[in-house]
Amino acid sequence: METNLPFYQKRLLGIKIVELAIFIVFYLFWAFAYHAAITINSRAWNEGETSLFDLKEFMDTVGVDYILKAILTYPIWWLLIRKLKHWKYTKKIMLHIILLPLFVVVWQQVYYYVCDFIGFGHLGGVARVWDIYIPALFYALQFGIIHSYNYYLENQQKIRLEGELRTVALKSELSALKAQLNPHFLYNIFNTISASVPPKNEKTRHLIAELSDLFRYQLKASQVEKVSLREELEFVNKYLDLEKERFKERLEIEVNVEEDLKDELIPPMLLQPLIENSIKHGLSSLIEGGKISINIFKKLDKLHFEISDTGVGIKDKASVFEKGIGLTNTKLRLEKMYQSTLNLSDNSPKGLKISFAI
Repeated sequence: METNLPFYQKRLLGIKIVELAIFIVFYLFWAFAYHAAITINSRAWNEGETSLFDLKEFMDTVGVDYILKAILTYPIWWLLIRKLKHWKYTKKIMLHIILLPLFVVVWQQVYYYVCDFIGFGHLGGVARVWDIYIPALFYALQFGIIHSYNYYLENQQKIRLEGELRTVALKSELSALKAQLNPHFLYNIFNTISASVPPKNEKTRHLIAELSDLFRYQLKASQVEKVSLREELEFVNKYLDLEKERFKERLEIEVNVEEDLKDELIPPMLLQPLIENSIKHGLSSLIEGGKISINIFKKLDKLHFEISDTGVGIKDKASVFEKGIGLTNTKLRLEKMYQSTLNLSDNSPKGLKISFAI
């Protein structure tokens, strides 16, 4: 997916190139402003012995200073914005109370060492207090801007997600309305077809009954927010029974879930779209078929789900959510209800694994 992005939207060191460019311009602006303030108030400026655009003077006064600040800023940015992105802002502010003095002390010591090594000057004596105050002020300024920008991005993503969810909800409501127009008519048709099947074709009668149960469950799913895991698995098993009639011995099913977890409540129709995706896009094209494994377990008070197949797998996993309706809708439901998401990874020895936790 990254390869299809415009150049300025691609990432370097984990940052979009356009954002990195803005970051560099930000540093150049403040570095030049600081350089200009120092130079204009110097004796050499008053005597006409220096220029604002003298590169050596620029590097001597602020160049090394701001290069080191930028280098030290990156790991703090990565920690707060990437690694701890789920932390609340109050916790991040508390962490800044520790990181700010650490940033200032490390910068000051490294800056003095580099300046002494290459022969550049730096403040000495009591004047060194400015090399504490100004870096601390700059730290607060830059991370104030970084957090504001990150909050803006999160808010835009939230607005976009809410818009997508409204669209999904509208489609679901329309589907539910259509399903409720006359469901009994549909069930009566199933019963009529089942009654017309000769007694010797009991298997066909059984399949029709299971198909009828699938429609009943789908109607129920449009009317309730939660069902027991037991009910969801019963629905999944009926769906898989029908698929096994189509694939015969080409489809192998394995379900691993402890009995005491089956009373847990989950959103209805959560697993079936994922299993259907594994069958349709993973196994159906293979002559030998394959295996679907469903593993459900509890860890750290969260219910974990893993649906894996031994199918063809997916190379570009990020693009899946741009195409598949079932996976996209499930991902949106998880994000809205549990602030969780679907994780796609390679299954061993081959195929795809879909996992999530609620």
